Amino acid sequence: MPDDTPPAAVRQRAEKVLAALRKRYPHPTSQLTAQSPWELLVATILAAQCTDVRVNGVTPTLFARWPGPAELATATQKELEAVIRPTGFYHNKATNLLRTAKLVTEKFGGEVPKTMEDLMQLAGVARKTANIVLYGGYGIIAGLAVDTHVKRIAHRLGLTRATDPNAVERDLTALFPRQEWGKVNHRMVWFGRDVCRARSPMCGQCEMSGFCPKREP
Repeated sequence: MPDDTPPAAVRQRAEKVLAALRKRYPHPTSQLTAQSPWELLVATILAAQCTDVRVNGVTPTLFARWPGPAELATATQKELEAVIRPTGFYHNKATNLLRTAKLVTEKFGGEVPKTMEDLMQLAGVARKTANIVLYGGYGIIAGLAVDTHVKRIAHRLGLTRATDPNAVERDLTALFPRQEWGKVNHRMVWFGRDVCRARSPMCGQCEMSGFCPKREP
């Protein structure tokens, strides 16, 4: 069987990355505003290819009108699309949210599932979203959510060569302690927005520039 243990140099770099991220962001949190696992699930689905700021501008109206899955399940496609239009891809997002609201209501008794397997039965939910909801909603560490920021930074820092998000997740979970997985996601997202940007990364302001191989995505 192949040896999946990361090379020593990569493990050492991961330790430096974690230390730097901890120092820069000692108390990492999600930038999505949510008061319950359901709200976090909805917000995360809406955040696909959209900024958290824009999602946070939409969700107060959405939750005031449809507070939970049972209420949202009664909405029409047209009604929901009108509310979430600013988040982009609103037709697909509305379709997924309505299907998810009905499934959560009818199959899961109105409660957002607490397992990866059950969450991934919901429309619009893949491992990234499920990891975010499990950690942010329930404090359950099942994996490490890989979004565009996490993937880009992991490549630039030489922590993975994988392109598939699930493979990137496997590489990163092998490098970081399990108890850090949820916080690593938050820290990398913040770092990706503040410093290691997709375009014009601010390498001159990066505390990792001394050991970063600057691997381009």
